Amino acid sequence: MVLVAGSSVYNGQISPSSKQIEKYPVDQAMVDNIRQEGFDHSELSNTLSYMTDVLGARLTNSNDMHRAQTWATGEMGRIGLANIQIEPFMDYGVSWDNEYFSLHLLEPDYQVMLGYPIAHTPGINGRQKMAVVIADIKTKSDMEKYRGKLRRKAVLSTPPPTIDITRYRKGVQRWTDEELREIAETPTPPRSPRPPRNPDLVTAVERNAFFKKEGVAVILESRSGWLAAVRGFARPGAKIDKWSRKETKIHLPIVAVTPEHYNRMYRILERGLPVKIEIEIRTKVGKVVQKASNVLGEIPGSDLKEELVMLGAHFDTWHASPNASDNTSGVAVMLEAVRILNAVGAKPRRTIRIALWSGEEQGLHGSREYVYKHFGNPDDPEVGIKPGYEKLSAYFNQDYGPGQYRGIYLQGNEGVRQTFTSWMKPFEDLGMTTVSLRGVGSTDHVYFDRVGLPAFQFLQDRVGGTGGHTNLDFYDTLPIEDLKKNAVIMASFVYHAAMTEKQLPRKQK
Repeated sequence: MVLVAGSSVYNGQISPSSKQIEKYPVDQAMVDNIRQEGFDHSELSNTLSYMTDVLGARLTNSNDMHRAQTWATGEMGRIGLANIQIEPFMDYGVSWDNEYFSLHLLEPDYQVMLGYPIAHTPGINGRQKMAVVIADIKTKSDMEKYRGKLRRKAVLSTPPPTIDITRYRKGVQRWTDEELREIAETPTPPRSPRPPRNPDLVTAVERNAFFKKEGVAVILESRSGWLAAVRGFARPGAKIDKWSRKETKIHLPIVAVTPEHYNRMYRILERGLPVKIEIEIRTKVGKVVQKASNVLGEIPGSDLKEELVMLGAHFDTWHASPNASDNTSGVAVMLEAVRILNAVGAKPRRTIRIALWSGEEQGLHGSREYVYKHFGNPDDPEVGIKPGYEKLSAYFNQDYGPGQYRGIYLQGNEGVRQTFTSWMKPFEDLGMTTVSLRGVGSTDHVYFDRVGLPAFQFLQDRVGGTGGHTNLDFYDTLPIEDLKKNAVIMASFVYHAAMTEKQLPRKQK
């Protein structure tokens, strides 16, 4: 054990002395009630099953997303939340939904193949049979090799992926004590700078424009490297043109194919043998630009009701599966946390607000616009500081898969270390032991943090699900007991943040 200035380092965390902990008291009676409700009367499994099995995928602004958001408002009402609303935040192009897809290898052998059209690409006119060719285009000079040779063909547009077999032989392990200690004691690793772009390389937008001009019928690709998994996102350039109907219609359909099926076609073609497929793609593209929206609900506060504690997760997903781990698991944990608090009769001093974000997968749009609208941005004079900026005490997020909470990242905010260490103590038996000063990104707490507001992501085990963004991310892959623990811990953290005499301290600049 290493002694550090009135504290001790143990099991990867810095533990304050008992005298320091007394400054941040835990309501043990409330923790006991939260644990009993969350473990003995959990509704988490039912919520997860409904969201994954019935609601399914929720691409931002799709018809499926609108249906799911309507369900979410009803669910918030059922568990007793107030001030429920669907709040628009920005024009988000037209809706896009995949209605039907099939892909079959016809020659030299018959096989049903697995793939999905990527978002914001068009369909094709009926069921079509076509030859498949390799079109390995990396540089502008490569285009000349294929000019005049691709008309009415399906092209294999990406190199054959290497399949990571070890992922399925060994699985993904939970954090070890040594790994947790390293996370707690070392700063955020620096990001490697991106190398300058080679001007001779073609972009995906340029390559696909060439395919369109050459009369290609369908673009096939495979980018996952995971056995049986399709990873499909959105049409290249969709972020720039804001998912417009015109751009969707004039581009080619793009289909992401599982690596083993894609590689089979690639190897056959490399032998000099012909490959023929049958394919059908039906997509529905909306006609009117719509606004994307977030879903919000509250447990009203009492004497400090004008102040806020927020919890949230992104509601939107990609479209190849229900995306159970990313981020249906996070949404269900948030809904269960506020359900638990209402069920135990919690009367918070500050208002507790849950937010189910949209547009996260395309660039954190929902949370960013919400932060700018309600809290402002002190670093942007055009946005400025809004009245709500001084009213937010904390925001807590889940979006790192469905694994159980093993600790919390301070996001560089040393001022909350003792508070969080105190609030974690009742959950040490659940493996909640680590406080790390590190800042993490890529999800909806980022813009809260960027404008100087306390915002936190929990440190989670790397288990359950399939990593998200794939066709394999279903209810059956979720560690339900882990998620029950998360909901209990989230409810306790949110409750204690809503009850403190003062707001949580903000990072020192």
